[in-house]
Amino acid sequence: MRFRRSARTLGSIKTIGSIKTIGSIKTIGSLKNIAPLKIIAGCSIALSTAVLPFTAMANDYPSQDIRLIIPYGAGGPTDVIFRQIAREAEKELGVSIVPVNMSGAGATLGSRHVKDAEPDGYTILGGHDNIALSRIAGMVDYSYDAFEPVARVTQTFNMPTTYPDHPFQDASEIPQYIEDHPGEVKFSMIPTSTDHFFWMQMFDAMGIDTSDVKLISYPDTTEQMSALMAKEIDFTITNAACCSSFYEDGTFRPLGVAHSERLNGSALEDIKTFHEMGVDMESATSRGIFAPKGTPQERIDILADAFEAALENEKLRTNLINELGSEPSFLAGQAYRDFLSENEANLTRVAEGIEF
Repeated sequence: MRFRRSARTLGSIKTIGSIKTIGSIKTIGSLKNIAPLKIIAGCSIALSTAVLPFTAMANDYPSQDIRLIIPYGAGGPTDVIFRQIAREAEKELGVSIVPVNMSGAGATLGSRHVKDAEPDGYTILGGHDNIALSRIAGMVDYSYDAFEPVARVTQTFNMPTTYPDHPFQDASEIPQYIEDHPGEVKFSMIPTSTDHFFWMQMFDAMGIDTSDVKLISYPDTTEQMSALMAKEIDFTITNAACCSSFYEDGTFRPLGVAHSERLNGSALEDIKTFHEMGVDMESATSRGIFAPKGTPQERIDILADAFEAALENEKLRTNLINELGSEPSFLAGQAYRDFLSENEANLTRVAEGIEF
């Protein structure tokens, strides 16, 4: 770890001014030397005192379990992805990372809890774009800048999805279907969520007038999936993190992936990209780790190192890519802060066409 290495180096400084060495100077016996002796001894004690707390802080973190707040229910894609990565990251830290599901209030219950937590590195957030979306929608008065960004870990590319016997095969046919059935076609979404913004981006990219469609609101992903199974709606947004098994057994039919490249995995590799269909649009849910504002940078670095090492595990990478349709995509430091700024700016532009 970067911080641990620097701490060990600082710790070695304490040997410079050992009391034993200074004590031996007293054998000189000259009163003239007593004043310099006191100065030297004082400097040595001051140096040791100054270094000890800093070294202890470095060597002691982490000294207890870390709570990872996931602002969504258990079993959803965000929960599954963060739990898998945390299991590897805790091996690097030497303490457990304990996932805590804290859903509610449009995922702001969990984010607010972390925002207001003690900035000591023992409470962190597993979040995504919804942090910025909640502020843009006026649900909260804070965004990414209320936290210390630790690291981006994955990007999961989204897919418009329908039931298996819907009358067309891919997303490129959606505009014509809407034209043939104006005001009848139903799209599900969770208000102010990533899928709400996805539809607005897609409608804009495909030249679809929002007055010609029906946006049906649901409280969570599970209810949207149930509604699609019951054919109460025409389309919902899914991704491989939640629905690979449903694609494979034919329960759902993905209509394209909002990405420039096809995904890996037996249930995913045959899904066309939006670019193949001539739709100039990409959409990914970018998941990352955040700490309370004011968390010491040394602790941020230790956490970032652990999550970076976790994503180098080949078994985890393979599972993320092939089973969960999520690309390991590590970013930390200034690069991650720049990404978050650009992400929020893009979402703000999309929000201009949404009435909250």
